[in-house]
Amino acid sequence: MFKNSSKILFFSTLMFGSLITISSNSWLSAWMGLEINLLSFIPLMIDTNNLMSTEASLKYFLTQALASSVLLFAVIMSMLKFNFISQLNFNYNYSNLIILSSLMLKSGAAPFHFWFPGVMEGLSWINNLILMTWQKIAPMMLISYILNKSFFIFVIICSMIIGSLGGLNQTSLRKIMAFSSINHLGWMLAAMISNENLWLFYFLMYSFLSLTIVFFFNLFKMFHINQMFSSMFLSKTLKFTLFMNLLSLGGLPPFLGFLPKWMVIQQLASSYQLSLLIFMTALTLITLYFYLRISYSAFMLNYIEPNWQINMKLNNNYMIFYLIMSFISLFGLFIISMTYLTY
Repeated sequence: MFKNSSKILFFSTLMFGSLITISSNSWLSAWMGLEINLLSFIPLMIDTNNLMSTEASLKYFLTQALASSVLLFAVIMSMLKFNFISQLNFNYNYSNLIILSSLMLKSGAAPFHFWFPGVMEGLSWINNLILMTWQKIAPMMLISYILNKSFFIFVIICSMIIGSLGGLNQTSLRKIMAFSSINHLGWMLAAMISNENLWLFYFLMYSFLSLTIVFFFNLFKMFHINQMFSSMFLSKTLKFTLFMNLLSLGGLPPFLGFLPKWMVIQQLASSYQLSLLIFMTALTLITLYFYLRISYSAFMLNYIEPNWQINMKLNNNYMIFYLIMSFISLFGLFIISMTYLTY
């Protein structure tokens, strides 16, 4: 990715734009940070080896520009409300809802998710990782400033339904990761209703697990499910760790991915939001189903190893890094539990 100096420049301004948004004390400077972030990410998306990257970058630009213009419009309306036209009966909640909708569109939450799977499909794994993790930080921080519980619950329900059902009939790994991201976004919003620090912890755990899986997919250049069946005879250890990492991302109890979900479940149960909790847990089982479908097929079915398969020369440092991350992902919850019991 960083083959030339311009990529490093744009990556730096990408991070700089998000940091401006997070640290700003006015909506106008937050909007400016989002714009810097957007215009820095577009050149990073362009890849001469990938014909779909141009289409993906155009989709991303149009949706983000629409969200930015709506956000600026809502901010100006709320400023007018306080400064000039306070005598008019303009409901301030409307401008709040418009601001929230534009930020949900920026982060890719349902029902504003229409652009997200299409853009993910046209990008490389590194860009997908940035889109799933770093690009969500600034909008999510702004969303946490405006808490509207009824609107949040509506978005959570939509995100859980679309994130779980949308990934059922997908064979592209990038689209599966996209719908998984929409599902996790619903959990983050549920955590945000309850506790400010809880969604940050959930986001960090989700970013780590996504990094582990995307790192592996990028290493073996995997983009579709059928590649996993034919390419995974190189090492049974790698095959095992990959599918265990997928189950960890889905939130299966023995693994680290269950820890943030466990904390959100506990928080929702203590605030007596049981109907939302049952709904979210039931729909998360569907996302676990399509992870298990991939894992079961690769583990239990006897795929014939092709004779023409080329043995890839892998960098040992990359493999050590991946195995360390996998160890944390698989045994992190056990280690945390043991240290907690010790103290």
